[in-house]
Amino acid sequence: MKRYSDLEFLRLSKWQKFLYRLASFFAGIPVAIKKFFVGIGRFFANIGTTIGSEFADLVTTFKNGDWKTRVSYLIMGFGSAARGQWLRGLLFFVFEAVFIIYMVVAGGYWLSMLPSLGKVGPGEVYNEVLDTYVYQYNDNSFKILLYGVLTIFFIIAFIYTWRQNIKQNKIAEGILASGKPLRSGKDDLKSMVDDQFHKTLLALPLTGILVFTVLPIVFMILVAFTNYDGTHDGYYSNLFTWVGLKNFNTMLSWSGGGNVYSATFGEILTWTLIWAFFATFTNYFLGVFVAMMINKKGIKLKKVWRTVLVMTIAIPQFISLLYVSKMFAKNGIVNGLLMNLGWIKQALPFWEDPTWARVTVILVNIWIGIPYLMLIATGILMNIPADLYESSRIDGANPWQQFTKITLPYMLFITGPYLLTSFTGNMNNFNVIYLLTGGAPTNAAASSAAGTAGYTNLLITWLFKITTGAEAQYYLASVVGIMVFVVVALISLVVYNVLPSIKNEEDFQ
Repeated sequence: MKRYSDLEFLRLSKWQKFLYRLASFFAGIPVAIKKFFVGIGRFFANIGTTIGSEFADLVTTFKNGDWKTRVSYLIMGFGSAARGQWLRGLLFFVFEAVFIIYMVVAGGYWLSMLPSLGKVGPGEVYNEVLDTYVYQYNDNSFKILLYGVLTIFFIIAFIYTWRQNIKQNKIAEGILASGKPLRSGKDDLKSMVDDQFHKTLLALPLTGILVFTVLPIVFMILVAFTNYDGTHDGYYSNLFTWVGLKNFNTMLSWSGGGNVYSATFGEILTWTLIWAFFATFTNYFLGVFVAMMINKKGIKLKKVWRTVLVMTIAIPQFISLLYVSKMFAKNGIVNGLLMNLGWIKQALPFWEDPTWARVTVILVNIWIGIPYLMLIATGILMNIPADLYESSRIDGANPWQQFTKITLPYMLFITGPYLLTSFTGNMNNFNVIYLLTGGAPTNAAASSAAGTAGYTNLLITWLFKITTGAEAQYYLASVVGIMVFVVVALISLVVYNVLPSIKNEEDFQ
């Protein structure tokens, strides 16, 4: 692709400028993807370099450290306590004691069972007291996987804490060698609410993120490599086991029986991207248009118009969307009214025909989304300097030129990150699709795939169907979840790096 200089670009016509920008955007996608994978490679390379330097520092510290430091390699906190820092020493020692007790009592068992995910499943055993066979539950694959992952996290936390323990000894030796006194326990407590308060404040949220966000994500990823489903629930019926890449092969393979899943996934992914595009940009531009109309000078009852639009936000979607679903049904109010007026002879297939259903959900989503964008756009429009419009009028600019040269660039600059998050949010917009159509109409070609996918199903609603019912296939749902994450992450990273608000932060400052 030919690159124009700034002077050459200015000489282009409006249409040529638009095509050049569009071509530049698509030409930049492969470069952005390349940078993404190069960044991943550098990330792992940096991890290897960091591990190597940390290991070298451990060896050097042991060689050059005093006996207190060397004992701390085995007994955490010993060096700190021996140098008078009792609080630090006690905390390190307590953490090590808790870790050892946990690993002996439970952690070792969970780790040993992790490779097999259980050895003895549920079954009947003879009870001598009752003189009959009773059903007995044994190993629990779900708990083994969950607590096994939790144990691995605990081990990583222990290794990190042990490393900090060694660093503290090295730092303490350096401070004492310079003739300065070490911090006391009282000084450490003061520091926690003073210069180190940010660490104290973030400790609880960070722990919550690790336990309630990172751990479930890792667990979900691992489930994708098992046969965890309704018949292999891991405890009540049968244990589930590791199956390697079998589930990914089923979902992505175009040979054998897996082609139903791969074709279904491809079709649903395509519709999900189309839906996200229209759901994002129709709401955006129409919301901006409505905000401009209401904010225009001479418009009366501005507060009334805003209040009427906000009413759609105030009504819970669970009620409004279910009501709209019934309105557009074959025997609903809309079809009944049109037939009574004589405009149609038979009911329109709003939810029965794939094309009608997809167009209808997009239009209904406009009704839901415009008020949000109207409120956002109203606040931004009020902050655009009036001098810009006044100057443009003096230069002879018409309203369309003012919109394309002032309003739209300003709006896109401010709301660029919002558009990205809105697009990714619409890819996972469960409520609108599920409450309006439930994924209907059913796609006959995909009826043999898990969850009985429909033409309006998004990946998130298909994932929900896969995990419900007697034969809930959690392993396939995990595969779909991973693939959704990959798609969303790639789109987000590529688009984020080409947003004007990221590349040219100073433009509107």
